[in-house]
Amino acid sequence: MSTNDVVRGASVLITGTNRGLGKALVEEALRRGAARVYAASRRPTTAHPDRRVIPLGLDVTDVAQIEDVAASIPRLDVLVNNAGVGTHEGEIDETSVRAHLAVNLIGPLNLTRALTPHLTATGGAVVNVSSIAAVAALPVMPAYSISKAAALSMTQSQRALLAGAGIRVHAVLAGPLDTDMSRHLPIAKAAPADVARAIFDGVDLEQEEIFPDALSASLAEAWRSGLVKMLEQQNAGYVNGAVA
Repeated sequence: MSTNDVVRGASVLITGTNRGLGKALVEEALRRGAARVYAASRRPTTAHPDRRVIPLGLDVTDVAQIEDVAASIPRLDVLVNNAGVGTHEGEIDETSVRAHLAVNLIGPLNLTRALTPHLTATGGAVVNVSSIAAVAALPVMPAYSISKAAALSMTQSQRALLAGAGIRVHAVLAGPLDTDMSRHLPIAKAAPADVARAIFDGVDLEQEEIFPDALSASLAEAWRSGLVKMLEQQNAGYVNGAVA
């Protein structure tokens, strides 16, 4: 299936690895032959039995911690911005929106910026784990949906702005996963291990948007051939004056 083997022999940093999809992404990176996996979370778990895993304490809302992590890593090929927050609410509350934006938007923005020199040196990849709620809001999780929509816009901008440095930027538009965040939604949910495998398959295939589960995959063809994607690509031409 894969045209490349991006993770094999690579140095990979994944955030939000203490459970759910983040934990599954660590195991999948190991299975694919990563040379080193930095497993970052606010509360790192005990040492992983595989010595390739380096636990890191990282709160993505803490700029000082981000700078410390960037300074401690000698090489990086793949950054997976997976850490996220999502709560169920009956109204749009400013405090909650700000809290979601801090984790789901500003955190990945600052971490990617801090690690851009590493990724430039390796011609690496950034993987921003988002949600189909970025394009069709889930009204029972309004702050989450707002933050993911903002993060998708950030990803599109990063893609255009970092292309000149040889960095590829992927957006994961996932449907509901069988994790704590979505457990109470009365809909079918994908297994984190299956989604993790599909995410890295998408990176190997150089898919700009990765639809890693059955629900999100039903949107893939229309998205990739649609007007929104065409407009994104057109707008990217304004970078460096490519479009007059």
